[in-house]
Amino acid sequence: MKIFLSAFVLLALASSFASAFDPSPLQDFCVAIDDYRNGVFVNGKFCKDPKLARAEDFFFTGLNIPGNTNNPVGSNVTTVNVEQIPGLNTLGISAVRIDYAPFGQNPPHTHPRATEILIVLEGTLLVGFVTSNPDNKLFTKVLNMGDVFVFPIGLIHFQFNIGRINAVAFAGLSSQNPGVITIANAVFGSDPPIIPDFLARAFQLDVNVVKYLQSKFGHY
Repeated sequence: MKIFLSAFVLLALASSFASAFDPSPLQDFCVAIDDYRNGVFVNGKFCKDPKLARAEDFFFTGLNIPGNTNNPVGSNVTTVNVEQIPGLNTLGISAVRIDYAPFGQNPPHTHPRATEILIVLEGTLLVGFVTSNPDNKLFTKVLNMGDVFVFPIGLIHFQFNIGRINAVAFAGLSSQNPGVITIANAVFGSDPPIIPDFLARAFQLDVNVVKYLQSKFGHY
């Protein structure tokens, strides 16, 4: 009887833990509504009838093509997520190709819904990520061809081509829609803009410096 009660308690606890676990978010937000008939979006994508699936639903071509790095940061990200491969829906994985011009960078950013594993195919990259408050510890490493590095979910990270030749990396991400928040774009390029006086105090900058930075992202 004691064994049965112990097993029952363990089962109940396990069930409570299981029921308390939420599915991972697959978009920035999903506002709840009382009437399901007014619903438009789901946490992810609606599913096609499996009988209508085709091989093309699980296929993408083009990661052999270099991206255009002629831009202010000198990099280009070619994304392969559920938007490019519908068959990725619910599978929790996606990929990217990242091209870097000499001294180009993939600036500090986060993926709110995914861990990233990066593999260098060509060139030499300085990569790193910063831990959360209060430590804000920087983990950094120089990567060469064939090297692999992991960026934990949600943490700010970056890559910088420290070589004089182009660099290429592929990365896998643990979400069909990882999302990306580029820090400078989000802070200084938000729409509408964040109040300059607020940002000046937050970043300990002169307000004119903040306005200048916001002007670089289309404001003022």
